[in-house]
Amino acid sequence: MKKTGSEIIVKLLEMEGISVVSGIPGGSILPLYDALAKSSIRHVLVRHEQAAGFIAQGMARSTGKVAVCFATSGPGAMNLLTAVADARSDSVPIVAITGQVNTSLIGTDAFQEADTFGLSFPIAKHSIMVKSPEELLTAIPEAFAIAVNGRPGPVLVDVPRDVQTSSCEFDSWPDIASVTIHDIRFHTPPSEYASSMDRITDALAEARRPVLFCGGGCNSEAAAKELQKFLKSYRLPVVTSLMGIGCVPSSFEMFVGMVGMHGSYAANVAMHDADLVIAAGVRFDDRATGVVSKFCPKARIVHIDIDAAEVDKIVDADISVVADVGSVFPILVQLASRKQELFASNWQNAEARAVWLEKIIRLKTETFSTLCGAAKKSSYDNPRECIASIPLLAEKAGMRRDKLIVTTDVGQHQMWAAQYYPVEKPRTFLTSGSLGTMGFGLPAAIGASLSHPECRVVCLSGDGSILMNIQELATLSEQNLAVTVIVFDNGTLGMVYQQQKYLFNGSYAASEFSRRVDFVKIAEGFGIEAIDAAKDEKWYEKAFSPKRERKPFLVRIEIDSAEDVLPFVLPGKANIDSLR
Repeated sequence: MKKTGSEIIVKLLEMEGISVVSGIPGGSILPLYDALAKSSIRHVLVRHEQAAGFIAQGMARSTGKVAVCFATSGPGAMNLLTAVADARSDSVPIVAITGQVNTSLIGTDAFQEADTFGLSFPIAKHSIMVKSPEELLTAIPEAFAIAVNGRPGPVLVDVPRDVQTSSCEFDSWPDIASVTIHDIRFHTPPSEYASSMDRITDALAEARRPVLFCGGGCNSEAAAKELQKFLKSYRLPVVTSLMGIGCVPSSFEMFVGMVGMHGSYAANVAMHDADLVIAAGVRFDDRATGVVSKFCPKARIVHIDIDAAEVDKIVDADISVVADVGSVFPILVQLASRKQELFASNWQNAEARAVWLEKIIRLKTETFSTLCGAAKKSSYDNPRECIASIPLLAEKAGMRRDKLIVTTDVGQHQMWAAQYYPVEKPRTFLTSGSLGTMGFGLPAAIGASLSHPECRVVCLSGDGSILMNIQELATLSEQNLAVTVIVFDNGTLGMVYQQQKYLFNGSYAASEFSRRVDFVKIAEGFGIEAIDAAKDEKWYEKAFSPKRERKPFLVRIEIDSAEDVLPFVLPGKANIDSLR
């Protein structure tokens, strides 16, 4: 058969199960769009290429499957790269396909030419420059396999315009199911694996104050299932990183919160006083550890991660296993069952563990409050109470709380959501963690809604973040998706403002908005129904009601600029001494 490069790409995307792509056309990718228009794939036209990447992320983060976005050459691809870097930082599997100028023009400073391949190389999991239509038959399936295999991440495929228009002949389509990427060489060798599992089990039997520290590697349905089986057989406090939120239900009795700079007091006490920390699928981010030399000073560290590069990178591990965390927990359960005599002989340690767990749970109950950091004598809404009550408000409006997915932008509202929103399932709390990209929330919500039309997606944003990609309200309106955008408006770049308050003696340089924005009018201008919460105390009935048409909705909630994210730990002092 004979096909053009564009036809090959589109057909392979269909074979990979892609039904939706996001992007903006341009000269260097128009041949691909021409083929796309003749396919079964739905295209979502965004208003900025960065949003195309975040829409793909919203789909990938909420499903665990690879999602796809498009951009043209030069400025289009450059705009997309922020989302690619964000996906790499948070291990999100997307395939970004960019157009490029004709092969003969590469390196000539042609119109809208930029070295997309070179620029993407350090920020993508993998980058591919395709030089012929024949190469696409292997490049596209490999891109999908690389994106999802091992530690997930973004793959960028740069395709010159003449490669898209050129034809090639081939006998049959590739067997995409047989495409594998061999990364077994980066896993713990079988000869060491059994020994490491034994050592971890022995460490569990000996521990008196153990803590399970879960990261994004635990935040999938499969990993969470195995994790909870483990917790049934071995009871210990569970803390998470920002990316780990959702791997255990917030209502789970042994869950004590997020750890680190903006984490819960109980979680930080647990980590500081622990004698054993099992870190699973977590990379010891600086916002979690603070001063590394003072992090978990009394604990043996067990590090389980699928990425060998993360082991011993920041915190030295006493025992390490390079493997998928979902495959490790079942083995630990089996070994613990086989070593019942060992656990029984350490009955004093078992009693100590029970006392330890009770102490940490009690500490969480005593210190967890939506009043923590609230502005004194403020007449405005408490954003923590609002965020914590979203599932209840949705139920009052007639919607099931298990049909909610939350996305956030970046800043104070993000940390309030991480601290107080009751996340019960994996992949239902989507946030930009490592890169911390303002403007993530709205397009990610669009992506999540495209993949989960049965759910109401709630985008939590601030008046600073929402303006980064506010043009995507047009995309949201056009797609008519069940997304509720809640904007917390305090007239400041809240997190910057707060850090200036604590670190720069209240010198608020360029963090206060002198001109306030009417978000209700802006939303209405895009064709989205909107309301100011101060003018209707039952705003949630319109925002969440399943009885009305499943259309987008925006809510503005004014809050006090004096609201803090607490506990706030000054950089360089993120340890328990500064929390007391």
